[in-house]
Amino acid sequence: MKRRSLGREFTVSEVGLGCWQFGGDFGPMSEQSALDILAKSTESGVDFWDTADVYGTGRSESLIGDFRKANTGSGAVVATKFGRDGSVFPDKYSYDALMRAIDLACDRIKTDSIDLLQLHCIPEKVLREGVVFDWLRKAKSAGRIKAFGASVETVNEGLLCLEQEGITSLQVIFNIFRQKPRFSLLPEAEKKNVGIIVRLPLASGLLAGKYTVDTTFAETDHRNYNRDGQHFNVGETFAGLPFPIGVSLADEIKQHVPAGMTMAQMSLRWILDHSAVSSIIPGASSVKQARENAAVSQLPPLPDKVHQALEEIYFMKVEKHIRGPY
Repeated sequence: MKRRSLGREFTVSEVGLGCWQFGGDFGPMSEQSALDILAKSTESGVDFWDTADVYGTGRSESLIGDFRKANTGSGAVVATKFGRDGSVFPDKYSYDALMRAIDLACDRIKTDSIDLLQLHCIPEKVLREGVVFDWLRKAKSAGRIKAFGASVETVNEGLLCLEQEGITSLQVIFNIFRQKPRFSLLPEAEKKNVGIIVRLPLASGLLAGKYTVDTTFAETDHRNYNRDGQHFNVGETFAGLPFPIGVSLADEIKQHVPAGMTMAQMSLRWILDHSAVSSIIPGASSVKQARENAAVSQLPPLPDKVHQALEEIYFMKVEKHIRGPY
């Protein structure tokens, strides 16, 4: 597993593990399945895990904590998030609320200090006011968190966060279907030595190339209940593309997959070919998927002609269909 810098504080595996699925938002997942995925990821060299307090109302954090307790030598960097819980979102943020959230997250993750605490797609107005970053700096000075960052929905929000002193990372949606960040946000982050964490690298599975227009999802899966942005930003589901269009575009991209790679591997490798990226955080619903994701670190960069073809497809056929803040 190759490793990269995540800001100035950490060096982490370039393939991390997204733990949203442990909360049940991709359909039910047993405790044992989650622990097995964490074990296989660790065995594969993955040492960066991303979660949030709202994933299963703390279940994802708690499962990570259970694994850490049983495997004290795992040594993974755990990033969690604050700001989307209904008690604070969208306009009830305070220093006391932040500290309560940190205390609860520490209890669930079984740690005395959060490695990386990220603002969780909070309103741009709050980011622009900036006081929330003062609270994060205060929490860091108090030793309650080791570093802070922000998960954002738009390039403009990311650029706002880059103006803040001491920020370690930005988490963004970035994949073959969502290429906009690479033209301004990624170069600026790299210049300032701010890490880039990439969520939804496979566009909720579209870029694995296995869906058809008839594919269905569990009732509790966000790919079912948020397909058109009914519950949160539509961009968090299928990268903001209408599902049938996303399936059609994924089918077109298949012809550019290099020999010896799966489409999912090509899609993940495409992201890692951008030097500003610190770590990608694909989710995994099985041990097999966790192992396959980790193996992408050993693949060679994609040929220039593949990058060129995928850029042309984005500008000519994808960009116009993207919905939601971007």
